[in-house]
Amino acid sequence: MWKPSQTGPINTVPTPEPPRANPQPTPVESPARPQAVSGEQATIGKGLYIKGEITGSESLYIDGKVEGSLNLPGNRVTVGRNGQVSANISAREIVVLGKVKGNVTATDRVDIRAEGSLNGDVAAARISIEDGAFFKGGIDIRKPDAKSAAPVVVPEPAKATA
Repeated sequence: MWKPSQTGPINTVPTPEPPRANPQPTPVESPARPQAVSGEQATIGKGLYIKGEITGSESLYIDGKVEGSLNLPGNRVTVGRNGQVSANISAREIVVLGKVKGNVTATDRVDIRAEGSLNGDVAAARISIEDGAFFKGGIDIRKPDAKSAAPVVVPEPAKATA
């Protein structure tokens, strides 16, 4: 670069930058926006308001307002920091960072983060409530589905004939 006090020729050819290695980015799951296991996730933005029944076969991230019912079996429902849900939620996994009013049923787990608020009953195999979270309701811990266990057969007692 030329300076006013510099005398002599000015070098206007920039020094070439050495080539950089382009490493592949590693996918990192953000706690504020967890991703679905399958990679498919729908989003309700904070400017949206939905009233009614939501069903589907992919995970859902809610940052807006939802009233009604949510039924996403086998998937994750995440209520973001700005999310306000007044609905009963049924899913495999439910993560609460915002506000939820309604009963939640999870086949796997319910996770209420420090910023989250849940006012309603919980039925799940596992539940996690961080310090600072608000929860008001009942908890029903259900055993996970024992699909791999063999059914127990109880033999009938033998009847004696006289």
